Amino acid sequence: MDRQKQLAALKTAYKAIDDKMGDEVVMLDIREVSILAEYFIIASANNSNQLKAISEHVQEKLAGLGIRTRSIEGVQSARWILLDFGHIIVHLFCREEREYYRLERLWGDAEAIRPEDFEQLESV
Repeated sequence: MDRQKQLAALKTAYKAIDDKMGDEVVMLDIREVSILAEYFIIASANNSNQLKAISEHVQEKLAGLGIRTRSIEGVQSARWILLDFGHIIVHLFCREEREYYRLERLWGDAEAIRPEDFEQLESV
């Protein structure tokens, strides 16, 4: 997947999380610190129903771009859902799990991406 398509997918996933009122969204460029993926998106939800709704909406929106989910983990427990899209991995947490695992700290060497950075990134 080329960089422009990756960034379009990242922006779409962010918007899908925002559409369902996901909270504390953090996007990380992990290309320099990991071989797992290019980007992580980490977000919180208030409860398991919202978490599932966000998960489904992200999958639907990325499918609209022709990007299918490679793997999904955690839907049954709905406390931490991981959506693997290959170049992008989306971590959706209920608040308690987000505070416990603190992935942002674990991946502290990764560069953070802010929504206002999208235009600048797309022109690179």
